[in-house]
Amino acid sequence: MAIVSIKSQQVTFYDADGWIVRAPVSTGVSGRETPAGIFAVLEKDIDHHSSMYDDAWMPHMQRITWNGIALHGGPLPGYAASHGCVRMPFGFADRMFNKTRIGMRVIISPNDAEPIEFSHPLLLKPNAEAVAAAPARVATLAREAADAAKAADEAKKAAAKAARETASLTAPPLRKLILLKKSADAELASAEKAITIAKTDQAKARAEDRRQRAAAKIADMAKQFDTIPADAKAKLDADAAAKEAVKAAETKRAEAAKTATDAKLALEPVSIYISRATQKLYVRRNTHKPAPDGGGVVFDSSIEIPVTIRDPEKPIGTHVFTAMARSDAGLRWTAVTIDNGDGAKDALDRITIPQNVLDRIAPTVSPRSSIVISDEPLSKETNYRTEFVAVLSNQPQGGFITRKPTVDVRVADDFRGNDGFFFFQRGWGPQPDNTRRRGDYPRVQQWWR
Repeated sequence: MAIVSIKSQQVTFYDADGWIVRAPVSTGVSGRETPAGIFAVLEKDIDHHSSMYDDAWMPHMQRITWNGIALHGGPLPGYAASHGCVRMPFGFADRMFNKTRIGMRVIISPNDAEPIEFSHPLLLKPNAEAVAAAPARVATLAREAADAAKAADEAKKAAAKAARETASLTAPPLRKLILLKKSADAELASAEKAITIAKTDQAKARAEDRRQRAAAKIADMAKQFDTIPADAKAKLDADAAAKEAVKAAETKRAEAAKTATDAKLALEPVSIYISRATQKLYVRRNTHKPAPDGGGVVFDSSIEIPVTIRDPEKPIGTHVFTAMARSDAGLRWTAVTIDNGDGAKDALDRITIPQNVLDRIAPTVSPRSSIVISDEPLSKETNYRTEFVAVLSNQPQGGFITRKPTVDVRVADDFRGNDGFFFFQRGWGPQPDNTRRRGDYPRVQQWWR
């Protein structure tokens, strides 16, 4: 975890045992202020050049928004001087680059803030038995998903073969008869439904008349089907059965794939965002799948539900709770508060997380998991390639506002979605203040070495 203090112009990096290193920074100038809020490292580039500002050099860039805010090496004049990014000393940025990971929490606070040891009944506790069994369960479900996929492919092949064998039978008269039979079956089902919902005797009588006429048509067609040779009937029946088998196999494949994916995601640190503004709870987990359009990885966002917040009109503040390490009690948590409102304990006291969500995410919760509670809604910069982006609306956001926002792009979805598509956004390169290279910047006291 990294915490940037705009007030003190410094960044502090933390591990499970506390702060490990600290350095001065230079944040955004007036009118291009670095936004205060909650972020995470989305992408890393050891030798990045800006796509916005004349190919400007940004060594050891660690992106925290796709519209261009990042931590990177740069000159430090001793005051806020960037266009919105967080400049770190060149050498310091170099040394920290390989010590951070995608998804690392970055908190930008308007004032000084630091994590404190914290406990509360709402903070997630893992189930030791579930944690121990999880790897084997993932392997088993992955095999079952593979078997279901193979069975679905075989069902499709069988259906294709049955279709070819019936193709020669579907001469125009027979094809017309099959279509008429389908139409009559649909009419019968519609009439029977109309009977059950009819509110007057007249409506019920009309529906009954429709039912009788549809039933008569079906009976007449049954006689016509009786004249079809037995071998042709068998092929038609086999074709229909094969199509039904494909539907069943595809349903089983989808269910098995989802179950296997959920089990695998359960091994990942979970991030929860609770917004007072939207009265919703959001869950993110890193899938470790490369983004299909390049840059970053895909975050699973399959859980988004209403949440109960007591006194919803009352400010709650912005608080970040992080599971730092395992402990005898389950997990050791810390809390960081960066915005006025309730204290951390009072904020958690006002939240009720639905039990079905707790049942899904708590048993295998691991270190680096987090819960964020905020008055703010998620920023529009939160997308399929981000964990959470939330900015404090009561703080200047010049460095955010002056950048070109990311644009929603509709593309094929290989990860989640009912209709095969979902929206995501393309990114814009972060910007430094100038293009000076390493060594070509004012000398400052390097107490961070």
